[in-house]
Amino acid sequence: MTGHPVSGGWRLDGGAVQLAAQLRAQGFRALFAGGCVRDLLLGRAPLDWDIATDAGPEAVARLFPHTHAVGARFGVCVVRLGGRDYEVAQFRRDGTYADGRRPEAVAAGDPQVDASRRDFTINGMFLDPETGQVLDWVGGLEDLRRGVIRAIGAAPARFAEDRLRLLRAVRFAARLGFAMHPDTAVAIAAAAGTAALVSAERICHELTLILTEGGAAAGLNLMRGLGLLEPLLPEVAAMAGVPQPLQFHPEGDLWHHLEGVLGRLGTARPRLAWAALLHDVGKPLTMTCTDRIRFHNHDHVGAGMATAICRRLRMSNPDTDRISELVGQHMRLRHVREMRPGNLKRLLRQPWFPELLELHRIDCLASHGQLDLYDFCQAQLAAAGARGLRPPRLLSGDDLVAAGWTPGPALGLALQALEDEQLEGRVTTREQAEDFVRRWAAAASEA
Repeated sequence: MTGHPVSGGWRLDGGAVQLAAQLRAQGFRALFAGGCVRDLLLGRAPLDWDIATDAGPEAVARLFPHTHAVGARFGVCVVRLGGRDYEVAQFRRDGTYADGRRPEAVAAGDPQVDASRRDFTINGMFLDPETGQVLDWVGGLEDLRRGVIRAIGAAPARFAEDRLRLLRAVRFAARLGFAMHPDTAVAIAAAAGTAALVSAERICHELTLILTEGGAAAGLNLMRGLGLLEPLLPEVAAMAGVPQPLQFHPEGDLWHHLEGVLGRLGTARPRLAWAALLHDVGKPLTMTCTDRIRFHNHDHVGAGMATAICRRLRMSNPDTDRISELVGQHMRLRHVREMRPGNLKRLLRQPWFPELLELHRIDCLASHGQLDLYDFCQAQLAAAGARGLRPPRLLSGDDLVAAGWTPGPALGLALQALEDEQLEGRVTTREQAEDFVRRWAAAASEA
């Protein structure tokens, strides 16, 4: 089936329409391709607009001055138009795949041939922006209607060509709420062990999308059911079946809890999403059974495990540090009511605290459902305000040096102690601050 007229009403991207029109004006064919067609048919706003054409990269570069090659040997370039990037790819036929990622050679093709070498049927359709026709040689329209992820052609061959497609299938199914076609599921399960051969950076990127596009719980269960979790995240796979004390976790075992947490993520930021996935990763290693099931220091053990996982996946140092911090701190809110005001304010003003608070919220909702500590922290944040959390300094280091202090560790400790007094509300004026540091110095000299 190759020509399906589609009713209007779509919000087409102006730059993509202009680019396709300029290609057509020079005698080339230009079609919207892949994900943007899928999203338009689903009533979603496309994130990217890709154009497939019979124009080669050289011809595209002559037509558009702001063009750079990203895969010239594969007929792919990026055109910058109106402040936005558009991928323009020549219709092609792929040669053999030797490295499980990319073809060794490509040749020019036509739209039907080009569709046959793509990954999944829902990504293998084209849209003619001039006529509004959807061109579908792979059954994508029917699979969209049925809500099915199905590999184009022979599923084992598609996954052998690029092993990252094993994860991409999960991502599309989780994001869209689609089912996996039986043949595609069987092929994924058979090839699951090869997923770890994909580069760490590509694995990390795809896992992050699975966790952040709104279907994290479904994606995790699909990975587990298809055999992808064990080779990629064995520490997470080990969480399945771990029992928990019912008085604190009426939802059931650790896996059910993790499902509940991820199910409440929504479209989260990557650092929070990874922290949610890994917040209890230390429990399997720390479980003891005495008077009841306990997980002593699972937060600290989990922080170290999170660091190792992030490094294995080649995450940046800032991302690694933040995720590990959130995992290591996720039990700290249990004690906020007992904290001294100064210590509480220091916690509330941490740059990672908003993410920690949200992690606490979904952690509670996925277990006992009590949000009293969450509400307490929100009330404290509102009451303190930005000025209360970071009061202006009443004395600086220069002030102390001018008063006769010697620069060094003692001066820094005095300023820190003074800030504590401000946060506690016991010092509010410069005179009180000067009196405090005199008393602090006297006490320090006697110690």
